[in-house]
This record gives sequence, C-alpha cells and structure tokens, in this order.
Amino acid sequence: MATADGPESDAEAVGRVLAGETEAFGYLVTRYRAAFARYATAVCGDPDLAADAMQEAFIRAFDGLGRCRQPERFGAWFFTILTNQCRNHRSRWGKHDAVDPAVAVETRVSADDALLQGELREAIDQALDRLSADQREAFVLRHVDGRPYREMAELLAEREDVLRMRVHRAREQMRRFLEERE
Repeated sequence: MATADGPESDAEAVGRVLAGETEAFGYLVTRYRAAFARYATAVCGDPDLAADAMQEAFIRAFDGLGRCRQPERFGAWFFTILTNQCRNHRSRWGKHDAVDPAVAVETRVSADDALLQGELREAIDQALDRLSADQREAFVLRHVDGRPYREMAELLAEREDVLRMRVHRAREQMRRFLEERE
C-alpha cells in the first residue's frame, strides 16, 4: 500500500519498478541518497567523487534490480553496490583526502582555532587514508554516520563482534598514526 510520500516499503517499491512503474525507483533514490551521502563522501574523500559514485550506484541498482534477491533488504543490497562504486572511484581518481568525521559536525571557531582544526583535519585525513578499506568502511559507518553495530552488521553482512573489532582496530591504528605525527 502506498503512502502520500511513496511506497510503504522497499519491497513494494522494488515490485512496482519491476512491474513497470519506474517512477517508484525515485522513492528508493530519495531514501538512500540521504541515508548514505555522508558515508560515500567519507569513503571517496571528495564530495564530487561521492556524488558520481552515488549516481553510478543508483544506475547499477536500477539496471540490476531484477537480481535483488531480497527486495525487503534493498538498502543493504544498494549499500554493497555503493561501497564498490566508492572504492572504484577512489582508486580510479587517485588517493583523495578522506573527510574528517568532524566535518559532519557544524562548529564555529575563531581564526586561530580554524588553523589548528585544519591541521588536525589534515592529520585525521592522512590517518584515515592509511587504514585498510574494511577498517575505513567500518570506522566511517560508526563514527561519521553514527550507525549502530546492528545496522552495520545488516549493511555489511558481517557479525556485530567482527565489526566491533574492526572499528576498535581502526581507532587503534588511527591513534598510532596520529601519535607518529606528533
């Protein structure tokens, strides 16, 4: 059953698209663009690359929608496509600065504080770049997007304890990288 905002569930939207109502895909685009925009930006390291990766991921998802085995889990299926596109864009266009988790938080600082914050951002960017792709992905989902481990486990098809360890190791690695800079 549809609501005023669109289909009630992902499964319903997928069903409608597969039945020929292609405009129902717009509901999925709207829902998941908002849900994964920060993640894509943090993984790609550049807002423009992230936008390109998101666009390509949505095109691939639309083209391959018939292969989505669990339409009720469209978000997790799309997340996998998006993650691959972000990695492809990052490697294709070279290493870009990763986005500091602090970017997600709006702050107002004095000029001196802005300079110090810029130096910290650069250090964190470099530390994020040195993490493995799996560690960076888990760290970003947890500390940039603020996702709970249960949701991360669904998106990544991993156990929560594995993700907790991955995030822990990413934090430890970043701590070491940042201490090396001092």
